Amino acid sequence: MELAKKKCLPCEGIGRAFDRAEAEAGLKEIPGWYLSDDVQSIWREYVMKDFVAAVEFINAVAPIAEAEGHHPDLHLTGYRKLRIDLNTHALGGITENDLILAAKIDTLSPRLAKG
Repeated sequence: MELAKKKCLPCEGIGRAFDRAEAEAGLKEIPGWYLSDDVQSIWREYVMKDFVAAVEFINAVAPIAEAEGHHPDLHLTGYRKLRIDLNTHALGGITENDLILAAKIDTLSPRLAKG
């Protein structure tokens, strides 16, 4: 099933975090996302058109995260550079929930800077 169509599971129903091989395999389904060196999270960066576009994108991500019960770390710096970090805090690493939320975020259309 396509990741964006799946639903995040409660953490107690997942079991364990992915190892490096599982995380790297999962990333193949969500191009543009990267694995942290410590295999604890996945991340993606955007350079938005402007500050308002960055905040609009954050506000578009929020209801998706809330509906999934899985919440990213959102970092807005330099007024338009947005980094999104995902991990499953309860299990101390990456799970399918992170891949699902990343895929759902990818369905949004951010107003990116021309590049």
